[in-house]
Amino acid sequence: MNFLLDRLIHTAFDIIQFLIIIRVILSWVPHDPYSQWVRLLNDATEPVLKPVRQAVPITSMGVDFSPIVAFILLGFLKKVLLAVI
Repeated sequence: MNFLLDRLIHTAFDIIQFLIIIRVILSWVPHDPYSQWVRLLNDATEPVLKPVRQAVPITSMGVDFSPIVAFILLGFLKKVLLAVI
């Protein structure tokens, strides 16, 4: 049972971290923001990024560090959850 829960936590956190990486890469290249896939990606990652974005404001140069901070926080939270189980 613990193995299954361990795998579930690993998989869930790895998927959301992967989606954040894809979203960051998409922000660097031209894409259709109304594409179904882009909207799905935004819908999946925004619940994680929005609170971080509110806590870490965009810099004066327009750089959004929220994906980096969210990635680090997700990694930390994953380690904490795995240590608890």
